[in-house]
Amino acid sequence: MGTEFLKIKECDEAIDIIQKLFDDNLKPQSEEIDVTEAYGRILFEDVYSRMDFPPFDKALKDGFAVLSSDSFGASEESPNTLEVIDFLEAGSTTDKKVEKGKCIEISTGAAMPECAEAVVMVEYAEKFDGKVNLLTTATPSQDVAKKGSDIEEGNLILKKGDFLNPGKIGVLLSQGFETIEVYKKPTVGILSSGNEITLQGEELEYGKIYDVNGGMIKSDAISCGADAKFLGVMRDDYGEVKQKITESLKEVDILFCSGGTSAGLGDVLKHVLDELGEVHIHGISVQPGKPTIVGVIDEKIVIGLPGNPVSALMIFNAFVAEPLSRLAGIDDDFELKTVKGIMTRRIHSQVGRMQYQLVRVEGSEVHPIFKDSGAIFSLSTADGYVKIPKLVELLDEGEEVEVYLFN
Repeated sequence: MGTEFLKIKECDEAIDIIQKLFDDNLKPQSEEIDVTEAYGRILFEDVYSRMDFPPFDKALKDGFAVLSSDSFGASEESPNTLEVIDFLEAGSTTDKKVEKGKCIEISTGAAMPECAEAVVMVEYAEKFDGKVNLLTTATPSQDVAKKGSDIEEGNLILKKGDFLNPGKIGVLLSQGFETIEVYKKPTVGILSSGNEITLQGEELEYGKIYDVNGGMIKSDAISCGADAKFLGVMRDDYGEVKQKITESLKEVDILFCSGGTSAGLGDVLKHVLDELGEVHIHGISVQPGKPTIVGVIDEKIVIGLPGNPVSALMIFNAFVAEPLSRLAGIDDDFELKTVKGIMTRRIHSQVGRMQYQLVRVEGSEVHPIFKDSGAIFSLSTADGYVKIPKLVELLDEGEEVEVYLFN
């Protein structure tokens, strides 16, 4: 006799319940890490500049630091001649001042000497015997980056929730930050279950299959900002499932158990959750993925995904990706990315529950993928899915639809 789904929920209700369980049991946390190791992390708080940048007036070109008035009227036909009194490389300084009739040769990035107003590029100058002929006029501040022209001290430079890419890391480094506070990655574990499951590298006996969901759900969790790890395979045995879940929850805050959720003798996860914690969802009115279980044990969330890979991936993306991403600090205004297109074939749907239909997108065309939920290859060709409401029996060819994209 099959399992009775006592807590089956409509899709919208299930989404709200899962989000609330995340909000009630798992609070965003932060950690301080080295800035040079911060690529891909999410800022936990606003960041303000510590100093002006550049911290001094600096030359933008190789040339000669001059009083702009000493260059007025200069041309190739009638150059202005100045005395060169020093040379400045980037990082060096001088106690000499630029005065009327005198200049200092300067390299790109070097601090402008006292009183200098502009830089005449080396291409517009002829140096000879300690002097230089200026061949063009330089306006005040020409080829000079003024102190604080890029960043002023005390300004907001990065916002909470920013994804730290190389450019943003560069800004932090320019301000002298050694460490930065980022969202701590939620810890996620994945267990696969089923007597038929074999791990890659092991001999595949007749009647067995290689595990797909462990690595697949791990990858999806990582894409949501989690620190995810595969914790192994458990058999359809009550004692083993209970022991594996108990041990796994010592390491992670969120645990995904793939398989063992549908009606049948292998359905032990619900009973383990009933004993160790509380079941909040036992079945969702959706196809595929109805036999999804969600529970809480000691303020840690346990989610039982269907064993079929297509169903597991669909449920993860439709119900878990958003709250998990928010917990990781990714986009407070999280929305699944969507595109619109035209159906190229008719889809019949079972009235009474929401259907998620895998599709492939080519330009403006949306091609449905008609495979069962155990078909693996369809996952490699699918770009996302369309939602067919529970009271809709048919999506017709030529109809415009919204596609929810994976990742």
